[in-house]
Amino acid sequence: MISKKEIQRLLSDLESDRVERTISIDKMDKFGEAICSFSNDLPDYQKPGYLIIGADDKTGKVVPIKITDALLKNIASIRTEGNIQPQPSMSVEKVELDDGPVVVVEVQPAHFPPVKYKGKICVRVGPRRGVANEDDERKLYEKRASHVQTFDAMPCLGGSLEDLDIRLFRQIYLQKAYPEDVIENDKRDVRFQLQSLGFYDMKHDCPTYAGILMFGNNVERRLPGAYVQYVRFSGKGRGADIASDYKFSGNLMTVLNQLDTFVSTTIAKKRPVPVSALREENVFEYPSWAIRELLMNAVCHRDYEGNGPIQFYQYDDRIEILNPGGLYGKANPRNFPWVNDYRNGVVAEAMKVIGFVNRFSRGVQRVQEELKANGNEEADFNLDLETAFLVKVNVSKSSFVSKGETKNETKNETKNVSKGATAVYKAIVSFPNETRAQLIIRLNLSESTINRAISELKQKGIIERQGGKRYGYWRILNKIDND
Repeated sequence: MISKKEIQRLLSDLESDRVERTISIDKMDKFGEAICSFSNDLPDYQKPGYLIIGADDKTGKVVPIKITDALLKNIASIRTEGNIQPQPSMSVEKVELDDGPVVVVEVQPAHFPPVKYKGKICVRVGPRRGVANEDDERKLYEKRASHVQTFDAMPCLGGSLEDLDIRLFRQIYLQKAYPEDVIENDKRDVRFQLQSLGFYDMKHDCPTYAGILMFGNNVERRLPGAYVQYVRFSGKGRGADIASDYKFSGNLMTVLNQLDTFVSTTIAKKRPVPVSALREENVFEYPSWAIRELLMNAVCHRDYEGNGPIQFYQYDDRIEILNPGGLYGKANPRNFPWVNDYRNGVVAEAMKVIGFVNRFSRGVQRVQEELKANGNEEADFNLDLETAFLVKVNVSKSSFVSKGETKNETKNETKNVSKGATAVYKAIVSFPNETRAQLIIRLNLSESTINRAISELKQKGIIERQGGKRYGYWRILNKIDND
């Protein structure tokens, strides 16, 4: 980390484009843009940039601010919250200077620029921050090309623009990748637009492998193993009869949506389980978010240079997901899952843009939490296969409660509730994964009405929330008299 002497020098150098000073403590967008601009290192100093919080931008003098652990954690979380792509290399530290404490954020130059914050490429223009123009973006992409190491960023030699579904790129992906005003002012040829996002190589005038994966018209022609094979066995081993099978193939813009729908409608299905002589309760064999996350990880991290597909196999008692390619880069059996690395950095970034990756570096921990909340055992990761990665998830024990048994935590009662609570209850029974915001839209009721209804249902022991607020589900504990 930078020395106190160097911090004092940067504070007094008001014309430096390697430092930004501010006395704000709650403007996270401003901090994110500053971090993004230092990551891009447009002047190519190949030296870190510094965001110093607690110093006046015009004078460089330290201004007293309240530095809390919460502030430091919020700033550090900018790295992993997903708004900056690719992830920046940065550190956050509270430093005690003679005139008072400041927060120093040290940002290293990115190996794979351009780096974007919420779709914008931020750069330093002298002592000020701005948005990159076309020439700036070209320079940053040239820097990226000089550091290319991952397979998905390499040119697919022999390919052409005709190999890509440009309509899919322009009408769907581009709308998610950039703000509307940026798109309106971008009059460049589509090849340059693709290049700016890592999907095209102008030097060889062909798509990158990431471009083929995301938008390819015939993906398997270039990458024969780029598909997901689902098989449902009627038993507990591969020797059992095959009940059904399906091949999820095509570009990832299509396949990811297909997998998402398949998991929610077919894998995470409800099963009626008797909890008393007079009553049954619907339970989930598998939580949809956890299985979805494991599949998305397989798609994101697999080795696409091989010819084998991702194997998505379902048995009577478990699900197994096997994808080509073991742990990659800095990740190894000793530090998994706490250390992460990306075999396919461009694909990972694209999956974040279209909403199939939500946060980085905590997916496995979240999967285990969701499985536990649903009554499943923790997922079992086999890290010893070297050339493959296998994860097993056992079916929820809750779905195997024998007839006549009762679950101690489930009450055998019926309740009477208000009209508003009845409407919310019926919606939750049909759509247990919906959030409060989604219930407001579905029922066309106010937020206060929804909140009162949910509070009433919770207080009377009729429902409870399992899992997180965003990716959990509503569990029905009791029926209502007016159901």
